[in-house]
Amino acid sequence: MDFSFTEEQKKFRQEVRDFLEEEIRLGTFTPSVDVWMTGNSPEFSRKVAQKGWIGLALPKEYGGQGRSNVDRLILTEEMLRYGAPTACHWFADRQVGRSILAHGTEEQKKEFIPKIVRGEVFFAVGMSEPEAGSDLASLQTKAVEDGDYYVLNGQKVWTTGQFRNYIYLVARTDPEAPKHRGISEFIADLSLPGITVRPLVVITGEAEFNEVFFDDVRVPKNCLIGEKNRGFYQIIEQLDYERSGIERLMGNYPLFEALVQFTKETKLSGKPLSQEPLIRNKLAQLQIEFEVGRLLVYRVAMVMDGGRAPNWESAMSKAYTTEFEKRLANSATEILGPYGQLVDGSKYCPIRGLAVRSYLGSKGYSLQGGTTEILKNILATRGLGLPSK
Repeated sequence: MDFSFTEEQKKFRQEVRDFLEEEIRLGTFTPSVDVWMTGNSPEFSRKVAQKGWIGLALPKEYGGQGRSNVDRLILTEEMLRYGAPTACHWFADRQVGRSILAHGTEEQKKEFIPKIVRGEVFFAVGMSEPEAGSDLASLQTKAVEDGDYYVLNGQKVWTTGQFRNYIYLVARTDPEAPKHRGISEFIADLSLPGITVRPLVVITGEAEFNEVFFDDVRVPKNCLIGEKNRGFYQIIEQLDYERSGIERLMGNYPLFEALVQFTKETKLSGKPLSQEPLIRNKLAQLQIEFEVGRLLVYRVAMVMDGGRAPNWESAMSKAYTTEFEKRLANSATEILGPYGQLVDGSKYCPIRGLAVRSYLGSKGYSLQGGTTEILKNILATRGLGLPSK
C-alpha cells in the first residue's frame, strides 16, 4: 500500500505533538502504556474536547469536525505515541458516537453526540457477561417492557467504568427468539437506581475493569437504540470500529520507545546494548512488524472513509496488532532480564516499570475485543470467502 499525507495532515500531526509535549512539560501526565484503557483523566479529556478533537470524524451538524477517519487516526496515533490519558472519552469517540449516528433517532443524535464531542459524557460499553464473552449472543441480561420503560436485570463483566457516566449495553428483549435475535441496544445513565458498579482488580494491580449489576433498573423507552430485537446485528458493526487496531498496535508504544533508548544508553562490556547483534535484531524485527501493523491500521481508516464499516479488514488488523503487542512485551522482558520484572518505584526498576506492566497486561490482549481465533474465522469466511464448515 502506497500513500502519503497532505500538507494539512502533516501540520495537524505537528499541532497534536506540540500540544502533548506542552502538557507533559506542564506535568499534566506522564507517558504510560495502555492509557486508552487505564488513563482516566476527565480534565485531560475536556482539554482535548476544547481543541475540537473528540468526534473529529463525526458530522458538523452534531458538533463534530466532519473530518476524515485518516485525520482521526493521525490524532489517536499521536495520543498513543505520547501515552496520553485518553480512556475517559476513548469508547465514546471510537464507537458509541458512530453507533448512535448509525442507528439512533434524530433526538438521540442531538442529545448525545454533542455531549460526547464536548467531553460532557463518557461511555462504558456493556457487552460481555459471565456466561457470554466471545459468544455474545448467549447474553442473559433482560430488558422487559413496562409502560414507558424497560426494566433491566442482569450482570455485565469486563466493563470499563471509572469516571464513566453512561453505559451503552445490549440486553435480551425477546427470550423466546433464537439467541442471535431478540437482543436490543440501550443507553443507560449509570446513576440510575439499581445499578451497582464493582471494580475488578486485575493482575497488574489496576482496576480498569468492572462488574456492573442491574437490579430492576428502569430505563426510559427513548433510550432504546435502533430497532428492537435487532441489537446483535447492530453491535456487529460497532465491533468493527472497536477492532480497528491503532490502540492494539500502539497501546504500548511508550515502552517500545523507552526500550530503544535504554539499549542506546546502557552499556555491556563497554558497548551499548543496541550494538549487541541479538538485541539489535530483536529491535529491528519489532520495528518492521510495527510498520506493517501501521499500514494495516491505515487501511482500515481508508475503508471507513470509503463509506463502509471495516469488517474483515478490522479483524485482520486487530489479530495482527495484538500479536505485535505481545511480542513487544516479551522482547522487552527478555532484553531487560530480571530487572524487567520490577515495578515502578523499585530502586533498580528500569524504564518506569513499563515492561512488567505491559507483560502482565499482554496476557489478556488476545481476548479483549474478540479472541484471535474468532478474528481469524472472520478473515477466513468474510475476507477470503472460505466455507465456514
